[in-house]
Amino acid sequence: MNQSTTDEMYMRRCLQLAACGRRNASPNPMVGAVIVVRGRIIGEGYHVRCGEGHAEVNAFASVAPDDERLLPEATMYVSLEPCAHYGKTPPCADLIVRKGVRRVVVGCVDTFAKVSGRGIEKLRASGIDVTVGVLESECRNLNRVFFTFNSLRRPFVTLKWAQSADGFIDDRFRPMAFSTSFTRMLVHKLRSRHDAILIGSVTDRRDNARLNVRHWAGKDPLRIVIDRERPFFPGLDFSRPVVPQLLEELWRRGVQSVLVEGGAFTHGTFIASGMWDEIRVETAPVATGGGTKAPQLPSDIVVTGAETYGANTIITYGHARHDNI
Repeated sequence: MNQSTTDEMYMRRCLQLAACGRRNASPNPMVGAVIVVRGRIIGEGYHVRCGEGHAEVNAFASVAPDDERLLPEATMYVSLEPCAHYGKTPPCADLIVRKGVRRVVVGCVDTFAKVSGRGIEKLRASGIDVTVGVLESECRNLNRVFFTFNSLRRPFVTLKWAQSADGFIDDRFRPMAFSTSFTRMLVHKLRSRHDAILIGSVTDRRDNARLNVRHWAGKDPLRIVIDRERPFFPGLDFSRPVVPQLLEELWRRGVQSVLVEGGAFTHGTFIASGMWDEIRVETAPVATGGGTKAPQLPSDIVVTGAETYGANTIITYGHARHDNI
C-alpha cells in the first residue's frame, strides 16, 4: 500500500470518529484524530463536547502507557488543522509538538480566523513533517456548517419542502401531508441537526406547526416566524430585503444553521437572495391538480443526493459553484 492510500485510509477513520461528535461538539467543528505507528493505531479520539478536550487531546490520552515510547515514530492524522490559540482549552498544536510525533497529516485547513494556517505553521516550525489536504473535500463537507458560519458570517441555510408529483405544495390551496411516517421522521432528524427553524407567517397561521423534534432525539431548534406584525427581532426593516438582515442577526447570536420550512413565498425569497446552501425536496407519487406551485429551483444547482423511501423520493441540491467551504 503506497503512502497516499495509507493516508486516505487513516483519514477516513478520522472522519468516522469526527462524526460521533455531531450532537454535542457544536458550536465547535467535528474533528477526529488517529495516531499510527508501524501500521498500527495506538490512539484515537474525537471532539466529544464543546468546552472539553479536542480530538488530539483525547487521542493522546487513549495511548497505552507502554506505547508512549513509540510517539517519536508516530504519524498523527487529524481531520481539521490543530488549533494554535488559547480558547476554552490550550492549543493542540503545542501539545503535538510536546509529544514529539514525527509526522502530522491534516485533512483540511481551519478557516476560523484564530487558526487559519497558524497550527500548521507552528508544527512545521518545530520540525514536524506536515501533509495537508488528504480527503480535503470530505473533511470540509463534514464541517460545512462551521465553515459557512465563519467564512460568510451567516448561518448555513437549508431549504426543505414536500410536493406532489405535479409540482404543488398543497391540495388546491388546502394543507396536505406529502411525507410518509418514515420520511417525517427524517425531517425531525434534519431539524435536530439545525440550530433554528424558520417559517413564514402564512405557514404559521395555516399549519400551526410545532416545529420540534418529537419524532427524533435531540434539542428542539429555535423557532423563527417571519411576521410583519410580530417581527423576530426589533429593527427588522420590511422595506429592505429581509433575508440578509435576518441572517446577520442570527450570525450575531451564534446561530450556525437554519432550516427553512416555510411556504412558496418564503422559500422563493431565500432562493432569490442566493443566501442558501442546500435544498431538500421530497416528492410524493400523488397529483393534486392544482394549488400553490412549489418553489422554482434556481438554475445554478447540482444534485448532491437522491434517495427513495417507499414511493417517495428525496433529492438534495447544492450550488453548482459553491465557495462557502
